Amino acid sequence: MTHAERHIVDTYSGIFENLSSISKLELLIKLAKSIRKDSKSKEKEFFKSFGAFVSEKSAEEITKEIRESRKFRVKDLKF
Repeated sequence: MTHAERHIVDTYSGIFENLSSISKLELLIKLAKSIRKDSKSKEKEFFKSFGAFVSEKSAEEITKEIRESRKFRVKDLKF
């Protein structure tokens, strides 16, 4: 834990001392949920960050499909 993090924890703990027991338990539940959520979502967020997707096809097959799906039309532009 860094010095800054320790300072933040100490500051918040001073604030929490004035809370009721029920409020403290609610806070503990929310902190526990955030820890569980954080560990699960890191991998998902990593893959979302660069638009990755799962496919059984090779890169060459995907490229070929994209090229074959392109449709061009000839349009005469009159000037």
